[in-house]
Amino acid sequence: MRHTVVMTGASRGIGRVAAEHILRQSPDVHLLVVARGSSGARLAVDLSADGHTVSHVSADLGSLDSVRSAAAEIRDRLECGDLPTLRGFVGNAGIQYTNALTKGPDGFESTFAINVLANHLFVRLLQDRFAAPARIVITASDTHFGDFKHNMGMVPGPAWKSPDVLARPGAFAEPDTAVGGRTAYSTSKLAAIYLVHEYARRLPAGIDAVAYNPGFVPGTGLARNAGPLSRFMMRRILPVMTLTPFATSRNAAGRYLADVVLGTTEAPTGSYVDRARAARSSEESYDPRREGELWDTVERFTAAYAA
Repeated sequence: MRHTVVMTGASRGIGRVAAEHILRQSPDVHLLVVARGSSGARLAVDLSADGHTVSHVSADLGSLDSVRSAAAEIRDRLECGDLPTLRGFVGNAGIQYTNALTKGPDGFESTFAINVLANHLFVRLLQDRFAAPARIVITASDTHFGDFKHNMGMVPGPAWKSPDVLARPGAFAEPDTAVGGRTAYSTSKLAAIYLVHEYARRLPAGIDAVAYNPGFVPGTGLARNAGPLSRFMMRRILPVMTLTPFATSRNAAGRYLADVVLGTTEAPTGSYVDRARAARSSEESYDPRREGELWDTVERFTAAYAA
């Protein structure tokens, strides 16, 4: 039966690979890609080259007003029958800045806005349009563990604080440095897992929510805001690590993501999928008090856009 999967972060890296695999493995999917500016139209044309059904909606994920407009367009298209039944949302877009001071148009720190608030607003605005069985997949990161085993010392672990503080620029030590930016990133990924746990509790039966960890994947666009040396390392040097157990190739990570989206990888709602299997996330990531506090805060931040 034909159905729609909405996906952010499909233009490059593991998202592009995952989009291609989703379309190949499930010909009944109408893939709706959310991308900034004219890139979505080009992406839709590229992905539909083999006869697949792909369309696009434009959105700047750093702007909640833009996210609201995109979600409203999706809702309209679902209601008028231009899109088949909605059965999936993939929040794969993510960003890592070289500081923790970058601010979006709504006044929120941009890492938190893109990695946390944009996904949450999409989920809440589309929630009543999902038809079970449906699956929401949010791309997380094993940087949320904060130990050498999972990030080899390249990214500081999360530094959890009140969500009201985390959402604003300057929440972390050395906020004007790459250390501050990377801390904002790992903390945002911990927040994503907390929200997946809340979705699992709050969404209707049959609408599952899963966090997906691709592992360390060199050569993607995640560090596109980094300095020239860091970008060179990510593109040219670190990809060699995919020949070892310490890193995942872009192609493998994309295939794993597609399997999670399509349900090929078994994962009950609320799960954390580490590449190809459901696993346990960090001990810190299981904290109902923090999860509830974060839920209340992001609901407050997005209320004006979800009305």
